[in-house]
Amino acid sequence: MPRLSDTLLAACLGDPRTSLCADAERLCGLDHDGARTQLAALKPWLLEQQHLLWARKQEALLIWLQGPDCAGKDGAIRQVFSGLSPIGLSVHNFRQPSVAERAEGFLERYRRCLPAPGEIALFNRTPYEGAACDLFDGFCAVAEIPARLAQLAAFEDELAGRGIRLLKVYLQISRTEQKARLRKRLLDPRKHWKLCAADLDAHRQFQAREAHWAGILAASQRPQAPWQLIPANHKWLRDLLLASLLAREFERLDQHWPSPPLPFSLAELERA
Repeated sequence: MPRLSDTLLAACLGDPRTSLCADAERLCGLDHDGARTQLAALKPWLLEQQHLLWARKQEALLIWLQGPDCAGKDGAIRQVFSGLSPIGLSVHNFRQPSVAERAEGFLERYRRCLPAPGEIALFNRTPYEGAACDLFDGFCAVAEIPARLAQLAAFEDELAGRGIRLLKVYLQISRTEQKARLRKRLLDPRKHWKLCAADLDAHRQFQAREAHWAGILAASQRPQAPWQLIPANHKWLRDLLLASLLAREFERLDQHWPSPPLPFSLAELERA
């Protein structure tokens, strides 16, 4: 099965317990053409594993995808999950919480989108926005962050108890790369719809936001629910790393086709 080896994955992924200052340009000895070929070869195996997950209906997979503006969350979802079946697959985008959502617990809008057994769900932005972006947007105070992190840890434990396997991924890009991607959006009329005034503010605050996220990632790095820090300056590397992490989760499930008693025999069918 053509995913990246655990050794190479460990070399490519950053360590959330240190900081986000690691080089987002790192290539890990891989190249564009080879990575694209490897990803294409991996997709049929991922589809087969998705069918197994759906047929067994025991566990569920939940992928939390986080990162700065322009980190490529949408692109990673398109590239890695486009080969999967839409049956049993859901993608949920989370923007700033609405007034009604702010009036309830910050985790409630995520609870409503959890996958059932046999399903895969992707969260484009994660509940950790409640401990990071909500602070910069003025929706919570610094004093509330420790309590929110404790709620998030309890939520992750709850997911595990319900048979929902969680993959937490942070896409790391540099400030220079973010600026280049924002510039491309400004120059391409087809991408103007992606821009808002808050994007410029967030870019100006890049270092402060990155430092805050580094603290959040370090504080929430738990053996039972670790963060996977992907260098995302290069989209082709980002996609192969994410697909390989997904493949590793499937491997850990060690799935086999269910073999229930047959409701009727071939002979009965032939006589019908």
